[in-house]
Amino acid sequence: MSGAPLSLKVDAAPIARMANMFGALQRQTRALVMVRAVNHTGAKALTQMRRVLVPQTGLKYRTLKRAVTAKKAFNGGDFVIKSRGGDIRLKFFKPRETRRGVTAAPWNRRKVYPGTFTKGGRFPKRVALSMGGTVLHRVGKSRGPLKVVRSGLFIPTEMVTGNSEAAFYATVERELPGRLAHEIYRVLG
Repeated sequence: MSGAPLSLKVDAAPIARMANMFGALQRQTRALVMVRAVNHTGAKALTQMRRVLVPQTGLKYRTLKRAVTAKKAFNGGDFVIKSRGGDIRLKFFKPRETRRGVTAAPWNRRKVYPGTFTKGGRFPKRVALSMGGTVLHRVGKSRGPLKVVRSGLFIPTEMVTGNSEAAFYATVERELPGRLAHEIYRVLG
């Protein structure tokens, strides 16, 4: 290899032009432009996070849409993505009852939970309990008490790890500068 110097050239004219236009805006208009751009980009990032969370968690998109929501920026505030969902019940992970126990797929990996059930009666003529697919486990040796089985998956933790986190940052980095320019041009005419 030769010791030739490496040179990179960057055209800073568009950046300088955007800075000049942003400086030409009045203070209130600047805040409005920022809020519009952040809300638009935040909504796109939220959608991408939900889409990535489906294969990451094994939950349905419909469930994630209810659990992961956003609060829009207002008056210079922050765009906040919030989530609900503690230790998610196994009923949300496509449970199927077998003789060994219920199989469910949290984190999109099917696993057998021995001694659990969703139906009542004797094999092979078991009937569904009227509990909406809830997976249960007997606590004692007798018929009662019953305990609801949970997966160990927490949506807030999954949001800030792995592909979900990467999707959020990639969307913001890709979309925000262009959206900011769009909003500035829109205000300036």
